Amino acid sequence: MDIQEMGRAICKAASDKKARDIVTMDMRGLMFSTDYFVICSANTATQVRAIADNIEEELEKAEIFCGHKEGYREAEWGLLDYGDVVAHVFRQESREYYALERLWGDAKLMPYEE
Repeated sequence: MDIQEMGRAICKAASDKKARDIVTMDMRGLMFSTDYFVICSANTATQVRAIADNIEEELEKAEIFCGHKEGYREAEWGLLDYGDVVAHVFRQESREYYALERLWGDAKLMPYEE
């Protein structure tokens, strides 16, 4: 699975659990540690966990394993680091507060379309 396929698989896994406002940010040339961010929103902490769990489960089927995970317990902002692609699962309020799309305003945004 190449990087674009991985990003799309993360988007689909998030969408399958009703994530909203799913976007991929092209971080190449802006950041050395990753090529893409996938960002999505959830309504509740329970949904943040469900989305994160589904992303992990779907990528594990392709034998791609999360290298680092943060924020699962609190579930305001879950981060799953797959190296070249980092998934950010936010509760809506946290997404608005941290505003990664504005913080990294030079990154190309690609909305997810099923």
